[in-house]
Amino acid sequence: MWDRTPPLSIEELRGLIDLGEIDTVVLAFTDMQGRLQGKRFAARFFLDEVWRNGSEGCDYLLAVDTDMNTVDGYAMSSWARGYGDFAMRGDPDTLRRVPWHPGTAMITADLAWHDGSPVAPSPRQILRRQLDRLADRGWTGHAGTELEFLLFRDSYERAWDAGYRDLTPANQYNVDYSVLGTGRVEPLLRRIRNEMAGAGLVVESAKGECNLGQHEIAFRYADALTTCDQHAVYKTGAKEIAAQEGVALTFMAKYDEREGNSCHIHFSLRDAEDRPVFAAADAHEPHGMSPTMRQFLAGQLATLRELSLFHAPNINSYKRFRAGSFAPTAVAWGVDNRTCALRVVGRGPSLRMENRLPGGDVNPYLAVAAMIAAGLHGVEQGLELPEPCAGNAYTGDAQRVPATLRDAAALWRDSAVARAAFGDEVVEHYHNMARIEQDAYDGAVTDWERFRSFERL
Repeated sequence: MWDRTPPLSIEELRGLIDLGEIDTVVLAFTDMQGRLQGKRFAARFFLDEVWRNGSEGCDYLLAVDTDMNTVDGYAMSSWARGYGDFAMRGDPDTLRRVPWHPGTAMITADLAWHDGSPVAPSPRQILRRQLDRLADRGWTGHAGTELEFLLFRDSYERAWDAGYRDLTPANQYNVDYSVLGTGRVEPLLRRIRNEMAGAGLVVESAKGECNLGQHEIAFRYADALTTCDQHAVYKTGAKEIAAQEGVALTFMAKYDEREGNSCHIHFSLRDAEDRPVFAAADAHEPHGMSPTMRQFLAGQLATLRELSLFHAPNINSYKRFRAGSFAPTAVAWGVDNRTCALRVVGRGPSLRMENRLPGGDVNPYLAVAAMIAAGLHGVEQGLELPEPCAGNAYTGDAQRVPATLRDAAALWRDSAVARAAFGDEVVEHYHNMARIEQDAYDGAVTDWERFRSFERL
């Protein structure tokens, strides 16, 4: 089975505190929007009290919009319920140093109500439930996330004051795979890589991407829970390191009309003896895929539209999906085919599926949970996998991914698969999240409208 040895043990933390090397411990969880929320504790108090007893946070942290406004429609948290607390309990497998903040360690929390029951809409709990379903079959899910960002030479404060317009990208041209292009910003990339390694992440590489100032830092795959925990740490840490360097980076799915920020998710299964489940035992099986992998992949195709909300959770997410953009528009699969939403890559023990639907704004816990739920649906129903798309999926006749958050939210609300896998409470909670975002967008007046209408209409 996968080794989940923590990057930092409690005994090591105690020693570092005694030496005066650690004075602060961050207890954090990932909210609906994929952000780390929590508290900073004096390290000695954390050891004496929080380590064993946990802490509390207001339940509105899973019932607000992106601007942290309290909003209506959430069953678990409201003015009528008094906005009480839930418990935050650190997972000892996630204790780590935070090299970009002196004297700091961090631990990821699970959320529970005061009776000990889990907070069902918590993203980490949603993933845990699906991992338990895999475990019932003797399987362990493994995942890797490829997260892209755009880097600007402006500070976050300057970007805010400028209304996020007329910012200076770190590169003025396409630097996809360009060593010169990454060399121009290597001091920042190197710092992020090294300090993430110091936090216990296994860094693989950094490369340039297509949009101006666009880059990707890749990390080694791990068990699905570890990958999602690390994803959240990296996303926050990269922003914090950029801010310390006086620059800004964004993971938003679509900043401008050029290429968006993707977050391709690679996924595979291992059995109880740590053997690959997706690789066929018989070399003559099509594309080297086991019958289980074929059913698991068929489940992705069958449910991708109705589970898109967990892959593309924001208004802006859907603006990535344009023909010829390397972001998918077709519910199709292919072997090493980047025009499809689902791509099969690797061979033998490394055989895996890649979901190309999520963007840089994705909440990894929710997306991976959706992939597991979809795959198990395919296995349980014995779904047949259609033939792969061998050409350009953008021009094929496959179903299209949802075009808007409104469409995705309706499909999610009406999905029997989502309700069976996640439960009515989770479905209603995240449908309300989408409704709130859609309502806010519908009432907004944009620059696009002003430029087209102020004088000429």
